[in-house]
Amino acid sequence: MILTLALLAIAGSALVLQNAIMLEARTISGSVWVALWLNSAVGLVLLTITALAADGPQAFARLATGRWWLLLLPGLLGTLFVYASLSGYARVGAVLTISTLVAAQIAAGVGFDALRGLPVSGGQMAGLALLLAGVALVIAAKP
Repeated sequence: MILTLALLAIAGSALVLQNAIMLEARTISGSVWVALWLNSAVGLVLLTITALAADGPQAFARLATGRWWLLLLPGLLGTLFVYASLSGYARVGAVLTISTLVAAQIAAGVGFDALRGLPVSGGQMAGLALLLAGVALVIAAKP
């Protein structure tokens, strides 16, 4: 569990750096869409090479037998997330962007767990309330 939490902490920290660099790509190119393309293109190349090396082309063939239209949704949602992050950095800054994203993710996570029938504890609800209060404080303190 400690390694998983460390990986999540590193990824969360990397998100801040990723968005800052993508903001630079947006500034240089003059286009949020080019910055998003760059993010996706690099990821796609790296993941294609890794997936082919680890699992071979047969994994892609099996994927094609599934509900392909439904499998497009994660890519669309991921692009929405990156677009919203980049827009947030440009318009309201990193602190408000990240705090809002985290609070929204926790709220959605509580809902997702509840829909799956997993128990949601009072402590988890209190943590969500504190996160939402934190976002309110960040908004109120924005210069």
